[in-house]
Amino acid sequence: MSKRRVIVETNVLSEWVDYNGHMNDAEYARVFSMCVDRVMRLIGINDGFRESTHYTIYTLETHLCYLNEVMEGTPLRVTFQLLDHDEKRLHVFFVMEDNEGNRLATSEQMLMGIDLRTRRSAPFPEPIQKKLDTIGQEDNRLDKPNEAGRVIGIRRR
Repeated sequence: MSKRRVIVETNVLSEWVDYNGHMNDAEYARVFSMCVDRVMRLIGINDGFRESTHYTIYTLETHLCYLNEVMEGTPLRVTFQLLDHDEKRLHVFFVMEDNEGNRLATSEQMLMGIDLRTRRSAPFPEPIQKKLDTIGQEDNRLDKPNEAGRVIGIRRR
């Protein structure tokens, strides 16, 4: 059985803590943004690749779930799972945990491949697509996270 890849390890910095004494909601987004940068490097989109091909990835949509309160200094580990992909898009899922494996937050994101010359969507270059296909085959063995595909709304009885 495959495991989710650890993509970021960090600690909650003092400047990430708000007036409630816990990690501010915007800082979760910062950590998950760092994760997208790491995914780009994992699949081969680094600074040199971006400069030579004028190709990158943009975030189209993010759904963040806050599951547990996080305090200053807490060690964080974020894992990555590729839920789906096609020739231009990635559907990714990140899980933020503490050292004991307690789920702290999740971020489900839709990412799009972009040609920086036109600022429009464009198919992934062949080496990137091949890497995504490999990761996708590995991650298809994983269970879909409970939070994936959730809809925001007030439940009425």
